[in-house]
Amino acid sequence: MRKFLTAALTGVLAATMLFAGCGKKEEASDGGKIPETIVVGTNAEFPPFEFVNDDGDVDGFDMAVMKEVGKRIGSDVEIKNMEFKSLIGSMESGNLDVIAAGMTVTKERERQVDFTDSYYTAKQYVIQKENGDVKKAEDLEGLTIAVQEGTTGDLLATDEIKDSNVKRFKKGVDAVMDLKKGGSDVVIIDSNPAQEFIKANEGLELVKDLFEDEKYAFAVQKDNTKLKDAINDALKEMKEDGTFDKLVKEYIGQ
Repeated sequence: MRKFLTAALTGVLAATMLFAGCGKKEEASDGGKIPETIVVGTNAEFPPFEFVNDDGDVDGFDMAVMKEVGKRIGSDVEIKNMEFKSLIGSMESGNLDVIAAGMTVTKERERQVDFTDSYYTAKQYVIQKENGDVKKAEDLEGLTIAVQEGTTGDLLATDEIKDSNVKRFKKGVDAVMDLKKGGSDVVIIDSNPAQEFIKANEGLELVKDLFEDEKYAFAVQKDNTKLKDAINDALKEMKEDGTFDKLVKEYIGQ
């Protein structure tokens, strides 16, 4: 009887360990995890990196890159579109695995999330009406500056420009419309969407070289080294085999 009980208990223990082992794929462990479905947060108001296409789907360079990354690491990709200012908070709450939103690496953000290797270099541009007065950074002092809330342009206007009156909008296009209506003096926004807005709106011009270069990267949850490393490996492969450059040409045109 004792031998039977011992054997039975041994079988139960083995089965328990087997099921526990099977569940490890989705459970976080030291170094994090690579989810079967990567939930990607974005703000589709940032062309050409993210936008809503004619079919009503979230599209753009970042989305194309993340879908290719998903294929290479064997995970599905689910996209969630939300306000830019909500992205990091949503990640900290565990609702997102990756942020792909043309996000600039800053020291403040690095305290909240981890970043992959940088995949793109950009700048902040100033948009003003044609023949405007802004020629250098000091000319921005005391102006009313329209920005997309939570972006690097918002941080610059708030922290770096003296006596600025900052008007925040949920969408970059709304900041541009405010400028056109005379509600603000300039818009500060990332270089690529700035160029898109100029193409779509007559009577505006760019001031380009007022701020330093900045690096875009994908954000992942703090300490999820496994996912970060997997994304970095996939990005490296894409650059080596030419896939990355093809997507740059398709979406950004460089």
